[in-house]
Amino acid sequence: MRDILEELEQRRAVARLGGGEKRIDAQHARGKLTARERIEVLLDEGSFEEFDMFVEHRATDFGMGETKYPGDGVVTGWGTVNGRTIYLFAKDFTVFGGSLSETHAQKILKVQDMALRNRAPIIGLFDAGGARIQEGVAALGGYGEVFQRNVLASGVIPQISVIMGPCAGGDVYSPAMTDFIFMVRDTSYMFVTGPDVVKTVTNETVTAEELGGASIHTTKSSIADGGYDDDVTALLEMRRLIDFLPAHNKADVPELSVYDEPDRIDLSLDTLIPDNPNKPYDIKELILKTVDEGDFFEIQEAYAKNIVVGFGRMEGRTVGIVANQPMVLAGVLDSDASRKAARFVRFCDCFGIPLITFVDVPGFLPGTAQEYGGLIKHGAKLLFAYAEATVPKVTLITRKAYGGAYDVMASKHLRGDLNYAWPTAEIAVMGAKGAVEILYRSELGDPARIAARTKEYEARFANPFVAAERGYIDEVIMPHSTRRRICRGLRMLRNKHLENPWKKHDNIPL
Repeated sequence: MRDILEELEQRRAVARLGGGEKRIDAQHARGKLTARERIEVLLDEGSFEEFDMFVEHRATDFGMGETKYPGDGVVTGWGTVNGRTIYLFAKDFTVFGGSLSETHAQKILKVQDMALRNRAPIIGLFDAGGARIQEGVAALGGYGEVFQRNVLASGVIPQISVIMGPCAGGDVYSPAMTDFIFMVRDTSYMFVTGPDVVKTVTNETVTAEELGGASIHTTKSSIADGGYDDDVTALLEMRRLIDFLPAHNKADVPELSVYDEPDRIDLSLDTLIPDNPNKPYDIKELILKTVDEGDFFEIQEAYAKNIVVGFGRMEGRTVGIVANQPMVLAGVLDSDASRKAARFVRFCDCFGIPLITFVDVPGFLPGTAQEYGGLIKHGAKLLFAYAEATVPKVTLITRKAYGGAYDVMASKHLRGDLNYAWPTAEIAVMGAKGAVEILYRSELGDPARIAARTKEYEARFANPFVAAERGYIDEVIMPHSTRRRICRGLRMLRNKHLENPWKKHDNIPL
C-alpha cells in the first residue's frame, strides 16, 4: 500500500511540474505565472479540485509518441471564489506552448459541460499558441467542440476569459464568444493570424503588440473589456468581478453586507451640474456617490469613453450602470458607444441584473464618418437592447436628453420602470439654438429677435416639466436624494415580472 501511495505522490509531483523546471523558469523570466500559480491566486486557498491530472495525448505522428507530459498542456477543475463555486481551465504554456490537442480539448469540454450542467460560472485562463499542428484536424475538431459549448452556455452561465500570454488562431474565437475578455499588458496578445503571416500576405510589418496587444484591444478594437499590469492584479480583479455576477440566469443577483445607508444623501450633488449648459462634468462622480461605498467595476474603461458602463451595488445587490459621459464628446452617442452599451445591457438582461441609466446626451454624433460606418444600425443595437430588456430599469436624466437619443437611453417609451429627472434636465427634440434656427429661419437676420426666440424656447422646453406633464417622467427629484430614490425604487421592483412574446430568438441588428 505504501508503495502505491508513494507512486501516486510521485506522479502528482511530475504532473505539477508541467514542462519542467527549465520552462517554468522561462515563464517566470517573461514576467508570467505558471498555470497552477494563476489558479492559486484566483481561487480561495485550498479550494481547487483538479480533474484529469494524468491525461496524456495519444498522437504518434512527427515523433509525438516519445514526448508526453501528464495534463497535456491544460489544468482543469473547480474551486471557489469567496465561497462561490466556479469552474476553470488554465492553459499551461510550459507544455507544447499550451497548444490544443484532441485530449487537451476533451479536458476543457469536461469542465464546460460540468459548469453548464451544474449552473456555475466558468473562467478560462489563456496562454497558448493555438492548435497543435502535429494533430491536424483532430485539434481543429477539438476547437469546434469548445466553440459549440461556448454558444450553448451563452446567457445561461457567466463565461470569462483572461488572456495572459500569446493567443492566436482558434484560441481567440472561444474568448470572443464569452461574456468578458481581460488582458495583461505587455505579456499577452490576441490575433487570428500573427505578424509573420501578415507580413507574407499583406506585406505589412507589425509587431505582436501593435497587431493584438492589450493597448490595441482595449482602446481600438473593443475586443478586450479591460487590461491589467500583471498576472496577479488581473486575477484579483477577476475575484472582484465574480462577486458581482449571479451563478446563472435563474439565480438571484449576489447580495453582500454593506455599511452604506440606503437613505444616505449627498448635498454635493446639488452643485454637480455647472451653470453653463455647455460646460462638462464627470458622470463618474455621480456614479461613485450613488452606489454602495463607491465600489464600481467599470467595463471597457478605455474604449468609447463618451459612455460609461459597469457594475455597482445598491443595498448590497448588484446593479448594472450605463451613463453618458459629458467629459468626452459631450456624452454624444456614436457607433462605438452604442455597441459598447448595447452589449452590456444585453448581458445584464441575460442574468437578471437591474439597470440604472444616467442620461446626459445631446444626441447622436453627426457626420459622414458615422453614417458611412453604420451609425443607424449601431444606434439601433442600443435601442433594441433597452427595448428588449425585462429586468428592472431605473433612469435618471441629469441634464440634456435631446432627440432620438432621449428615446434610446432607457426612456419610459422603452418600458422604463422608473424615470426620474433632476430639475436641471432639458428634454427636447434638440437644443434651443438649433431649434430656433429651424423654427424661425425667416428671422435669422435679426439677432435681437433670435435671442428673444431662443430665450422663449428655453423657458418652454429646457426643463423636465413638459415630459413630466405627459407622464414620461415619473418624478422630478432633488440631486442630493438620488441614492435614496434609486434604492427605494429598486426595492419596489424586486418582484417585477415581465415576459416578451415567445420567439426562438430575436434578430438584433448585428
